[in-house]
Amino acid sequence: MSFSPRRLLPPAASPVSPAVSPLVPLSVAAAVFVTVAGCTSGGDGPRPPVPSPTGPAAAACRALHGALPERVGGQPRAEPESGAPYAAVWGDPAIELGCGVPRPGVLTPGSEQYNPTPDLAEVNGVPWLLEEQEGGYRFTTVERTVFVRVTVPDAYAPEINALVDLADAVRGAIPAEKPRDGGGTG
Repeated sequence: MSFSPRRLLPPAASPVSPAVSPLVPLSVAAAVFVTVAGCTSGGDGPRPPVPSPTGPAAAACRALHGALPERVGGQPRAEPESGAPYAAVWGDPAIELGCGVPRPGVLTPGSEQYNPTPDLAEVNGVPWLLEEQEGGYRFTTVERTVFVRVTVPDAYAPEINALVDLADAVRGAIPAEKPRDGGGTG
């Protein structure tokens, strides 16, 4: 597994979209993540909304859906209760994936949740936003043309391990954003 923690720079660093700073030493970041992951509380958090992408995002999500593995975190794939074509679940409690979800509030200037320097981790070539929530973690792809959200209950701590099983499918189906003028990504 390749795991690299990162931070986004504030939007002022790039008018188009955030850029990434140099990597933090892996041993320090992994120790911090494992400590934080071990402190999450149990219980069911709020259910994520059902994604409904359109156009090119829907096409990319269909490609992702067909490429998803049968097992994530050692758990078998099942049909989501919603029956949504852009969602997938594994195990009980469920590891949930939604493709074509909206931009997270933490990445949206002006939103209540906005954070100009959110925590990121790159797992096997796919950068993810890390958000601790009650009962586990929510991970959302960044630097991709479509946002993919994965919620992992704390029953699967360290929660980030589930992303290892998903990285190849995401990397193959959801294109990376191309660098734009000024060296940032868009």
